[in-house]
Amino acid sequence: MSPACLLRPRAATLFLCLLATATMSHCVLAGVEVFTVAGQPVINVPDSAAVVELDAPGRLDARISQDLPSDPARAKQVLQSRMNGPEWQQTLQRYGQLYQGVARAWMLGVEKVPAVVVDSSYVVYGEPDVARALDAIEQAKGSNP
Repeated sequence: MSPACLLRPRAATLFLCLLATATMSHCVLAGVEVFTVAGQPVINVPDSAAVVELDAPGRLDARISQDLPSDPARAKQVLQSRMNGPEWQQTLQRYGQLYQGVARAWMLGVEKVPAVVVDSSYVVYGEPDVARALDAIEQAKGSNP
């Protein structure tokens, strides 16, 4: 299946390329977000890109629930003990970060993964090679001035 490139230009959105060159390797990318899940890794991700694994909150849930007793009353005690531990605040912060990524995907209307989004306006679905997705967006933008 070939990736789909959707262009959703907005008047206030600019794709900034600081060097006038045709190659993406010399281009500074503004606002690159990559949405995926653990089973669909992405490659060639720019250092400045935000990568969000949409299934990460569920994995954290599983880790927190790991080794809980099957007896509900005992499981509640164990979980309450964990919540009183020094690491719980870090866990809550991690939850917040993970769910911010999920909320961001929802706000953008991400429909499937992997999804490469540029400047909240341009998206390529189904391409795990982020550099290729960025090239596709650049080419599509060039053909749609």
